[in-house]
Amino acid sequence: MKRIFKTALFAATLFVASTSFAQTHKDSTLGHKISKGAKKGWKATEKTASKVGNKTAEVASKGASAVADKKFEGKVAPNGKTVYIDKNSAYYYINSKGRHIYIKKTELIEKPIK
Repeated sequence: MKRIFKTALFAATLFVASTSFAQTHKDSTLGHKISKGAKKGWKATEKTASKVGNKTAEVASKGASAVADKKFEGKVAPNGKTVYIDKNSAYYYINSKGRHIYIKKTELIEKPIK
């Protein structure tokens, strides 16, 4: 009877100790380091994809504007970009994200001589 009691007590002690050790968490595990590296890699991929998408949109928008609209030769936008005139005689330039930014004729500046 004593032997069964000792065995049951030993088993209960092991059960309690194993559950308490299972609750501990170490941040410096290999899995944590891999997860952290994967997050950094994903952010870099996301940034690069965003840059590529913006550049693609800019080039496509410039190409469409060059075909469909007239370029305004003597003047440029305040940031030095090419100015286009659409079918409604509105002046615009294309920003780095490929969007048309409409401006007034008074905001145009003389094209610098190269």
